[in-house]
Amino acid sequence: MKLVALLPLLLTATLFNTSATAAGDAEAGGRLFTKTCGGCHSVGLNARGGFGPQLNGVIGRLAGATADYQYSDAMKNSGVVWTRETLAAYIENPKKVVSGTRMIFWGISDQEKIENLLAYLETFQAQ
Repeated sequence: MKLVALLPLLLTATLFNTSATAAGDAEAGGRLFTKTCGGCHSVGLNARGGFGPQLNGVIGRLAGATADYQYSDAMKNSGVVWTRETLAAYIENPKKVVSGTRMIFWGISDQEKIENLLAYLETFQAQ
């Protein structure tokens, strides 16, 4: 009987733990962004396009839509809207999401690192 009473508590604890993990660690994502993405992309108050587009407000944005970067035709014509899901897939395997992209990046397979990057990028949504 006691095990049956504990089951809902265990399921609730697991659910909340999973959603907390899925949100990612923005601080860890910032460190990873600096090492992995920062050579081409920028975020923050003075962000602008360089070797890659600036990523302020990227979540919810149509791919290939910032004015300060010259995108490949593949990116401009992809029709992709950057949601958490599409960004996660792109970070994992860019050429699978946008075939013909010019981005030279082999991807990140570690889902925790991807979630951390997304959490970091979400801190720049209002920029």
